[in-house]
Amino acid sequence: MAQYLSVHPTHPQKRLIRLAAATVKQGALIAYPSDSCYALGCHLGDAGALERLRRIRGIGERHHLTLMCRDLSEISAYAIVDDARFRLLKSVTPGSYTFILPARRQVPRRATNRKTIGVRIPGHPAAHALLAELDEPMLSTTLTLAGEIGPLADAKEIRSRLERQLDLIVDGGPCGTVPSTVIDLTQAEPRVLRLGKGSLTPFVVEPV
Repeated sequence: MAQYLSVHPTHPQKRLIRLAAATVKQGALIAYPSDSCYALGCHLGDAGALERLRRIRGIGERHHLTLMCRDLSEISAYAIVDDARFRLLKSVTPGSYTFILPARRQVPRRATNRKTIGVRIPGHPAAHALLAELDEPMLSTTLTLAGEIGPLADAKEIRSRLERQLDLIVDGGPCGTVPSTVIDLTQAEPRVLRLGKGSLTPFVVEPV
């Protein structure tokens, strides 16, 4: 049975955030709010929780997962970010964007798709507070169930459908159903892989 925490959407209670972070560090698989929609998350080094995440999503090992990071310095520890990319990331984060970047060699294979890695700095206060308390990134993916098109948008529905498959649900209120915009920054020019909530205006590109 999943533990259920209701946090304030703009001023999440520190006591509850500390509890959520401790649960993640113990190997939990959680559902939590982001600035685009609800997401699944687990500790970067926990293979068991990652396997459960893949089962819920219905995805294989080649599917790109995302490192949820609290700031640009944390992204730089896992991805190769040159000056131009750093300036671009700084101008649009935190926000509803996932960026594909070259991965550093020390990144665990479970977090990468060959030589690249997806990274994100969410703007939701609860997600940011959780990452700050963890003091490290969290492996994550949009909470879309296997065989379904759109993500789950309500924590109570997540609880009714996944209570026995998750360890913790962080209810931060409604988040919507539009996932983050995914932008590939591994080449000289940005390339849009998925058009989502994040605006394309800062990138002067068209979706593929």
